[in-house]
Amino acid sequence: MARRINALATWLHQLEADEVAAILVHRRDVADRFVRTLKDLATQLTDSDSVHASEDTLDQGALDLLGAIVAQGNAGTIDTVCSELRCSIGDFERAFGQLKERALAWPAGPKLIAVNSVRTNGAVRGQLTPRPKTPLRRKASAISPIVAAMSTVDGVARLLAHCEQDSFDARYTGGVATVEIRRVARALRVADGVLRLWLELAAEAQLVGVERARLLPTKQSDDWLDSQPGVRLAALVKAWQRMDWRPEPDQARAALRDYTGAAGLALRRTTLERFSAEQAFMDTDDLVADLVWSRPAVHDERATAAVISEMESLGLVAGGALTPLGVAVREDGDIDGAAADLMPPAAEKAAFQTDMTAVVNGLPSPALSSTLNLVADLEDNDAARVWRLSAGSVRRALDTGLSADEVLWQLAAVSEAPLPQVIEYQVQDVARRHGHLTVSEVTSCVRAEDPALLQEIAKSKRLASLRLRFLAPTVLASARPMTETLAALRRAGYAPTGVDAGEKSIVERVERQRASARGERRPDRWWRTELDDLELTQLAIRLVEQERPTVGRGTPRASAARLLRDQNVFLRDEEVMLLASALVSGDRVEIGYASGPRKIDTYVILPTKHLEGVLTAECEDGSTREFDIGHVRKVAIPA
Repeated sequence: MARRINALATWLHQLEADEVAAILVHRRDVADRFVRTLKDLATQLTDSDSVHASEDTLDQGALDLLGAIVAQGNAGTIDTVCSELRCSIGDFERAFGQLKERALAWPAGPKLIAVNSVRTNGAVRGQLTPRPKTPLRRKASAISPIVAAMSTVDGVARLLAHCEQDSFDARYTGGVATVEIRRVARALRVADGVLRLWLELAAEAQLVGVERARLLPTKQSDDWLDSQPGVRLAALVKAWQRMDWRPEPDQARAALRDYTGAAGLALRRTTLERFSAEQAFMDTDDLVADLVWSRPAVHDERATAAVISEMESLGLVAGGALTPLGVAVREDGDIDGAAADLMPPAAEKAAFQTDMTAVVNGLPSPALSSTLNLVADLEDNDAARVWRLSAGSVRRALDTGLSADEVLWQLAAVSEAPLPQVIEYQVQDVARRHGHLTVSEVTSCVRAEDPALLQEIAKSKRLASLRLRFLAPTVLASARPMTETLAALRRAGYAPTGVDAGEKSIVERVERQRASARGERRPDRWWRTELDDLELTQLAIRLVEQERPTVGRGTPRASAARLLRDQNVFLRDEEVMLLASALVSGDRVEIGYASGPRKIDTYVILPTKHLEGVLTAECEDGSTREFDIGHVRKVAIPA
């Protein structure tokens, strides 16, 4: 390793400042470290983690060339490498240019030398892989992504409903097994991959969580379901931006698991960046092949194709081009506004049918959902939502204290046309029988104004489990609690009403089970702000210029500058170089010297000797003094 670092440092000394700056631009991670000299830079450039990160940015041709150089033991030449890879000089120069500007390979005389490659390991493919044909484009046409986006938003809502009403088991160790994914996918009549996307979106958007090895909606899901379609879509799109799992269509993979090293974020980001709003790809298969060649460390055919399908299902891409929502995501724009403009407003009306159903095309508004959920049961949640009215659902509405007229008025208010007579008859018929029976909790009592009705109930074999007995001609005692007695009577075809000890009607409510969300994924924060292009250029100039000859009596050596830096932690690099140059050129400099606590004295000196951390210099008064380098606080050119 030391020999390779020295070889790289030797090559770096031959470069101009702009060439070193180009390397720093492509290897920004090394500029985050405390680089003082070109030797320090060479050490950081050969760090295995940095090399790995840089190799991940190479295209397939450059990786092939790097593998060939490593395989030839850093003793190959241009001719031997081109012969092994069967490539032209032009193809070689293009690929070798990528390696040089990243300092992954460089010339040393006629030989080609490479860093310790992490990805290639000396593997040679036998040829330099040519770039696939350029994907053809055409002018983008206005293709609406509303249907795909609405299907995804509605699909997540269907998933939440399933989690609340039916079981969706999760592992105690985390994640959801593939077998469970397939079972629920069959129940919701969708492909496994589609359900997996809905599940990951819901988890990332904090809409589902795991509670006692079962997936359940979270409290945030209630607000999400009550919001407008545009708000729902925006929440899912923002969740998609944070997803770091990598789609693997060929592998059975548990959902809701965090996989270390997954390149999902880079995969989604780089795929989205290739699309534009003005030009549409004629064949996304050609785009996939080009992405796989350009960034083989990030892309493969199936995963990239799956990501494009994700973007289409969320309305980010349609017809091979970016939608306004996709542009907002790519450019960090107003995602909420773009999603609101894309999605149509929620449906406010339903079509009531003679078969006792109510059909809603599109996504229902919160008010419409609330009304229909009160009076009917959700039966179908596919392309169109279907609610069905029944005696039980109407009775549930009457239990809240509504009269038959009030129920019919609420239904008429959300109906596209006059209500069918069959629905009016059903509501009025249930209302006539509603409340004829009242159940009190003694454990418990059944009361009625009609003694004959109680005689009929007491003789019913279907109610034998209640062990009913008369307390009075209009009162029956039940051996079971009130809730069980109510349920048994309703199964037998009656419509009793439960009342409490104060003779107030009891409205039955099913307590919603909610899980805790796992928390949003936060982006990693660097301990130090990344340098911009101007700062990288300034660093490159400083590294190159400080080790070149200067006008004067001699040339300051890099080792002297390093010693000064090691002996003083207060001076900036510019001040260190100024002091080092003065030692060689014999120029005077002005220094600020700490001679006591909170006391800085200023001297104009002519440095003459630097030894073991002590600077010997001539002062303006003609005297010779010694200064401890560690106490120097400032170095400047005299006024």
